[in-house]
Amino acid sequence: MNLHQLLNSIEKADPDIYERLGPRRKAIRNFVGIGGKLALAAVPLALGGLLNKAYSQSAPADIKGVLQYALTLEYLEAEFYTKAVASGIIPAGAPTTALTTIRDHENQHVAFLTTVIKQLGATPVSKPTFDFTAGGHFANVFTNYDLLLAVAQTFEDTGVRAYKGQAGVLMSDNTVLTAALNIHSVEARHASHIRQMRRTRNSDATIKPWITGKNPGGISDDAVQKSYNGEELTTQAGIDLTAFVSSSAASESFDEPLTYDQVIAIVQPFIKS
Repeated sequence: MNLHQLLNSIEKADPDIYERLGPRRKAIRNFVGIGGKLALAAVPLALGGLLNKAYSQSAPADIKGVLQYALTLEYLEAEFYTKAVASGIIPAGAPTTALTTIRDHENQHVAFLTTVIKQLGATPVSKPTFDFTAGGHFANVFTNYDLLLAVAQTFEDTGVRAYKGQAGVLMSDNTVLTAALNIHSVEARHASHIRQMRRTRNSDATIKPWITGKNPGGISDDAVQKSYNGEELTTQAGIDLTAFVSSSAASESFDEPLTYDQVIAIVQPFIKS
């Protein structure tokens, strides 16, 4: 089986594999350009490393723990959008339907995860008390529409990387893994849509639907930056992707997972109790 056949076989077995490995297939397909025996020798290492990236494992170490962790993040997003829609600061003519739809999605995620955790014989973690100002850091989050969208984008981008970071723990239960990946892809759509809303509102071409390097896109804040650090990698499985594409495209082509500890550090300022 040659390299093209191998990649095609993997894609047929799992049509969503390239989405988990990154939003663009170009860099992966360009592995064939390494050349001859070197390319064939690099394939097992490259694909193995990429799969580890796609399904990286970190604490917590069991399915129930991951679902409780995911539920806490969904509680945060659901309450944030509920308050955002009720805030009354969305400008006339702004796409209010989008925020309402996202709110409903997040509440459905909460309901779903709560049900699954109960079916597994555990008690769902209680919803924390949230402080969306992060102790006053984002004091105007529900009175400043631009700030609200910036915080929303950060929550969504964090959620995408957080789900990715825990996928490996869920691999022992294909049903739960599939459900989690279904939520993961919707969170990615939320992130892209919020970014597009910010881009249109601010007429800022630097705000893209994807992440370039570790640039948050039109946001300059140390607290927000934590959600994007590590995204600037241009090497995967020991392969320098800048041999095939620009450094910007190389970083955009692969989203890096966040560990449990990294996510907790990001969201802790928003959790009051």
